Amino acid sequence: MRTHEAGALHGDFDYSALRPGWLGVPEDVNTLLPQLWAQNVERADDGVLHIGGISVEALAAEFGTPAYVFDEDDFRARCRAWIEAFEGADVFYASKAFCSKAVLRAAAEEGLFVDVCTAGELAVALAAGLAPARLGLHGNNKSFAELRQAVEIGVGRIVADSFTEIERIEAIAAELGKRPNVMIRVNVGVEAHTHEFIATAHEDQKFGFSLAGGAAYDAARRVIQAEHLELLGLHSHIGSQIFDTAAFEISAARVARLHAKLQTDFSVQIPEMDLGGGFGMAYTSQDDPQPPADIAASLRKIVDEECTAAGIDVPRLSIEPGRSLIGPTMFTLYQVGTVKPVTLAGSAARLYVSVDGGISDNIRTALYDATYSATLASRSSDATPALARVVGKHCEAGDIVVKDEFLPADVAPGDLIAVPGTGAYCRSMGSNYNHVPRPPVVAVRNGEARVILARETVDDLLRLDVG
Repeated sequence: MRTHEAGALHGDFDYSALRPGWLGVPEDVNTLLPQLWAQNVERADDGVLHIGGISVEALAAEFGTPAYVFDEDDFRARCRAWIEAFEGADVFYASKAFCSKAVLRAAAEEGLFVDVCTAGELAVALAAGLAPARLGLHGNNKSFAELRQAVEIGVGRIVADSFTEIERIEAIAAELGKRPNVMIRVNVGVEAHTHEFIATAHEDQKFGFSLAGGAAYDAARRVIQAEHLELLGLHSHIGSQIFDTAAFEISAARVARLHAKLQTDFSVQIPEMDLGGGFGMAYTSQDDPQPPADIAASLRKIVDEECTAAGIDVPRLSIEPGRSLIGPTMFTLYQVGTVKPVTLAGSAARLYVSVDGGISDNIRTALYDATYSATLASRSSDATPALARVVGKHCEAGDIVVKDEFLPADVAPGDLIAVPGTGAYCRSMGSNYNHVPRPPVVAVRNGEARVILARETVDDLLRLDVG
């Protein structure tokens, strides 16, 4: 291995032992991969990243860093793409991925329904002006108060997850003289090929009624026979960050067979089937998500075939695209604080680029071993690509934002770094670890930027500390 007089980072050494196989050395470290970024993000002639015509330097000056930057037009376009692909079906936005009044309102304006799973998410949806009938209530342990509120205001559907919930919903409905729509979450025994923590349909986990043991059938029977409940349909969800529809074929077949058996056994029509979703998005160059139209064509074919085989009419479909709606529409803007070259073996080294955020604004890398990309956002560079790790400011060795990425070797304190794909589960899973206030969310649309979630302050943290 040859050594460069300026140091190992400028030498001609083999990075392959230090980086994952999918991460290649870029020909131009300034290039943006389109699949990773919202549609209105571009690098200007001066090398500075812009979103909707506004430079990240201007955003940092006005709103500070770190900050989540949201391309509202991109989000709305994604909503419309899913609506068009699944024409005639109900498309749900998962508020757990990212919840704010502005985003839920935008989703509703584009024709989407909204999933909520807590009183807090429900409160945001109502505050955003959404009609209760366009909301669905999920969750494996809904409180009595949450269920009562849902029945009282007329939430469009309650996805039942236990026999206890069915009993509670029936009791509440009887007391209030209501007849809520109930769906049964069916654990179909299909495990999507994804991280075990987010593969939610295998048997040994907390969600749903098992098909194999007959619990799903019994749950549906109880709803059908309940005096004050309406069985809207069966619901299944097999995981998140899914890139193909192969697992849905097995899932749809099993749900269709149960659907047919219930209709036959109880002489009822069950109007709807919810296939869940959890479709993937691109975090790095290794990810290759399908467009909504292709997913829709494949799923409709699967459902048509399975319903024909089961001898039933195709019910109305509902779908939950998950992170693919909101995830790609945001990036997180950080400022570099320190840069530390660390020698790992011989002359091989990695740049540790410390930014002013970390696991308090993106815990997914530490929690799920998630992968992200990053780019130098405040300028372009002619420097050699250097293998880097973007880390946070928290007192944890696992405080890593981007595990492996090539950044210019001259990245320096004061530079701005942008991490794409942070719209889903970053702000919503954010924390105040080390008493760091959570960043704002800045929406950009039509050349204007506005705050839709304000930056927390130390005063906010102290206000809750009653001493």
